[in-house]
Amino acid sequence: MMSSTSLPIKILYFAYLREQLGVDSETLVLQGQEWTIGKLRSHLRSRGGAYAQAFAADKTVKAALNQTMVDDSAVITSEAEIAFFPPVTGG
Repeated sequence: MMSSTSLPIKILYFAYLREQLGVDSETLVLQGQEWTIGKLRSHLRSRGGAYAQAFAADKTVKAALNQTMVDDSAVITSEAEIAFFPPVTGG
């Protein structure tokens, strides 16, 4: 098995996520191999509290990787920018 890698990323939070979490962005260093958006969601949810609520399985939270909309299978690369936001509603 390969040695553990460090993956620095920036996460941006928008709309109610920013308000619920109390931060608009954060920088994380992910450890290990092959992180996906889905794995990152689970990691954030495991923090508990507001993160567990914001990323609960029943919440629809969209994700963008380097300003491109992606699904949970998208692989995160080093220095990536990930944005999480609620679906846009019309009206």
